[in-house]
Amino acid sequence: MGILNVTPDSFSDGGQHADRSGAVRHALDLVLAGADIVDVGGESTRPGASPVAVPTEQDRILPVIRELAARGVVMSVDTMHGETARRAVEAGAHIINDVSGERVTDDMIDLVRDTGVPYILTHARGDSRSMDRRAVYENTVEDVRAELLEWRERFLDRGVKREQLILDPGLGFAKAGDQDWDLLAGMGRFTDIGHPVLIAASRKRFIGTLMARSREESIDESGGADLQVPPPSERDAATAAISALAAERGAWAVRVHDAASSRNAVDVTRKLLATEASGDAS
Repeated sequence: MGILNVTPDSFSDGGQHADRSGAVRHALDLVLAGADIVDVGGESTRPGASPVAVPTEQDRILPVIRELAARGVVMSVDTMHGETARRAVEAGAHIINDVSGERVTDDMIDLVRDTGVPYILTHARGDSRSMDRRAVYENTVEDVRAELLEWRERFLDRGVKREQLILDPGLGFAKAGDQDWDLLAGMGRFTDIGHPVLIAASRKRFIGTLMARSREESIDESGGADLQVPPPSERDAATAAISALAAERGAWAVRVHDAASSRNAVDVTRKLLATEASGDAS
């Protein structure tokens, strides 16, 4: 799943694809690089981001979705607003990717039921301004799993079919310290629920923190080097490593900024596993 942020303020690529022609061109580049799905969003969900008015969000993404639909691109719409999701599906989006988590609205749930489209249920607490304060868990994996199951019941109770739901443990959303790594290590506790699982780790803060610590450790220990977190654009190789490991552990898809590196990593993983399973390895 290739990320297309039609926004001026996303943490990694804000403003790079904010006009329609640039957004469409980047989406097609993602497909050529190996993305099966393009995730189109018009509102940043980074910690501290300001909310975007629904009409503004729609003005950003609907023309792009219509043009990509005309070109046969498979798309998800990244939105927390039911009306935007409805109009995006009408314009040609195939999947709803909603990171509202515990705040999901009844009108969004009813839209999923009425349209029958797949829906990505993401674990998230609070909004972009409060999520960091909500990163408190007794057991990160089990608490996140239990909350996803609890929220899933709202969908099933309102008539959404089980097979429509895709689960996302919500890396970076109300997660801190090593909690994101805990979720990745415990991925089996999400795949065993029986829904497809999306992993959205691309360029996120926990990757940058790990890279900074690794670089610092490689410097002379007596040098007292400062912790320099690399910018998001330098985190694609580490993201690709997570993509490969997630694929091995049964992820349905990975959501990434750089489709080529993750596609290559996943292809290598798939080939190795297939060779191992066939008994051809010598």
